Amino acid sequence: MRRAGSLMIAVALCAGLFAWTSRVQAGGRAERKLVNNVPAVYPEIAKRYHIRGLVKLEVVVRADGSVKSAKVLGGSPLLIDSAAEAVRKWKFEPASQETVEDVQLRFGE
Repeated sequence: MRRAGSLMIAVALCAGLFAWTSRVQAGGRAERKLVNNVPAVYPEIAKRYHIRGLVKLEVVVRADGSVKSAKVLGGSPLLIDSAAEAVRKWKFEPASQETVEDVQLRFGE
């Protein structure tokens, strides 16, 4: 048990090393209006160790506005799951077809 706790502390302290993964964004991304967003939960371990940052996601939105999938593009390993879980519950305005949205969630500010 003590070893697992030490591992979590090491991950939290090193998270800043992995906080940013850059990606060139393709032009012409759709920008559908967000109708309902569920806020992401700031994980307790991230709060405890003052881990802050931005999580970037590529979200595929169905024609009806529901989220089909969320692909992580970058962010702290301690924040990614919370961000992706929240975004999967979001609802966008309906459109004639699926679109891909670039989404960013900021934690700790």
